[in-house]
Amino acid sequence: MALPKRFPGRREIAAVRAEADRLAPGEESDRATRIAGRVMARRDLGKLMFLDLVDRSGRIQLILEPVDVDLGDVVGADGVPAKSRRGEPSLRVRDLELLAKIRRPLPDTFHGVQDTETRYRQRHLDLLVNEETRRDTLLRSRIVTSIRRYLDEEGFVEVETPVLQPRYGGAFARPFVTRYEALDRDYYLRIATELYLKRLVVGGLEKVYELGKDFRNEGVSYKHNPEFTMLEWYEAYADYTDTMARIEELLERVATETTGTTRTTFRGHRVDLARPWRRLRLVDALEEHGLWDRDEAELRRRLEERGVETTADSTWSQLVDHALTAYVEPRLIEPTILHDYPIELSPFARSTDDDPTIVERFEYFVGGMELGNAFTEINDPDEQAERFAMQTEEGAGGNVEAEPGDPDYVEALAYGMPPTGGLGLGIDRLAMVLTGRETIRDVILFPTLRPRA
Repeated sequence: MALPKRFPGRREIAAVRAEADRLAPGEESDRATRIAGRVMARRDLGKLMFLDLVDRSGRIQLILEPVDVDLGDVVGADGVPAKSRRGEPSLRVRDLELLAKIRRPLPDTFHGVQDTETRYRQRHLDLLVNEETRRDTLLRSRIVTSIRRYLDEEGFVEVETPVLQPRYGGAFARPFVTRYEALDRDYYLRIATELYLKRLVVGGLEKVYELGKDFRNEGVSYKHNPEFTMLEWYEAYADYTDTMARIEELLERVATETTGTTRTTFRGHRVDLARPWRRLRLVDALEEHGLWDRDEAELRRRLEERGVETTADSTWSQLVDHALTAYVEPRLIEPTILHDYPIELSPFARSTDDDPTIVERFEYFVGGMELGNAFTEINDPDEQAERFAMQTEEGAGGNVEAEPGDPDYVEALAYGMPPTGGLGLGIDRLAMVLTGRETIRDVILFPTLRPRA
């Protein structure tokens, strides 16, 4: 038997359920409707059969005469909204049509897919039987929609920049390398969109953003996936204090629009994303732990006294970053903006007015996890060239993630870029916070996994 190619005119189950819920127990509507979805439960009671039908919007009970359907079949149902005598919102079915036949048995539909490896490797099964996964997936989609709506309303222009790049830059990371056969040269999967977006500010677009994939050739952890989604924006005539205020406003609004509250529980901590966030200078944060020192040997000694392994840290900036990661970041539980970084850690940020060795950069944290990074951007080409030279020395000192430099970007700055504030936000990490999930693999539909043994 050929199955139908379409089932037009269906309504979402949630809307029909809401209509049925307004009825009195035992009452039926006189308005015919149709829905479609997957059969996820079956109860046979003599002359009547009860099926649970599920689509992405929700679940509803079907009441009908016995038919030959299996758990997992996709069916279309015509009928009228009704409420059972026990008060369950339902659809009393007049006609049921098979739309797709299941060929493999579903996992336990009551307990869902419990095995972590199965959930990540066979996400289709996870989505089919785990309501929480479907809910988190839809919430992540609403998060992205809310972000776009905010930026669009604020006058930003969404753009697209190359994923394959002849030079990589805009972050400290090791790139993925690929071969561009037509050009007979190596290209890189982008590690950030920064250098291209700022070219557009030079070109007069003034307020731009991109939401897309970045790729960093690094390990996997609860907060790292080599392929991840980032938001970056750049705003002319703004500095990092303006950007601080904007990210606070954005995250407060996104949380409220998508979850109905600014409060969430993440990694066992109850946090509130409402403005204003705590603000803390980086130097002060390190001094609280006795770990601020400009001398590389002394800083290394202090870390090793605490049992920190520093053999992989070849430069002073790597030691500072290690100290931040080990002692400061895990303690930034309440929403916190950590600002004013050493110049060695920030090749694209302008210096503060008071200290040329400290730059106008901030990172922001929730539940001990960094969500993103922001600068007052360098707009002087000579200064940017000097910073790239500093990074060359950093790389020669053993830091494999140092910025390689980009002379084409320096040339673009020579045409004049307005004072600009820029920011990056990890979408996957924000989704973790708002869903309460403790690993990034739960908010990425198809996370990177090691090969099966």
